[in-house]
Amino acid sequence: MEIRRDVFQAIADPTRREIIGMLAHKTMNVNAISDRFVISRPAISKHLKILTECGLVEITQQGRERICEMKPEKLQEVSVWVKQYEQFRTEKLHALDQYLTDLQTKKIKS
Repeated sequence: MEIRRDVFQAIADPTRREIIGMLAHKTMNVNAISDRFVISRPAISKHLKILTECGLVEITQQGRERICEMKPEKLQEVSVWVKQYEQFRTEKLHALDQYLTDLQTKKIKS
């Protein structure tokens, strides 16, 4: 049975978020990524596999090297999901602001 991966699963892990952050700045080969972590190379390979399965990273073979490149467009899914809660947060903050203003007004009148 094949496990279906999504971008939320990928960003749930701090190591994968760090890999995404590194690849956001430049493409890197698997060894260069591995060298930046204290965990084993096979563990990094598993993280990269998850990132490729969900479409955040693309790995291409160039000679003997495997080059990793970030595909940031997949992060749009996260952005869309978060945006739906911005309205809720904005409304709650506005209500809090109104409540504090009302309290201040009552205090001044007293």
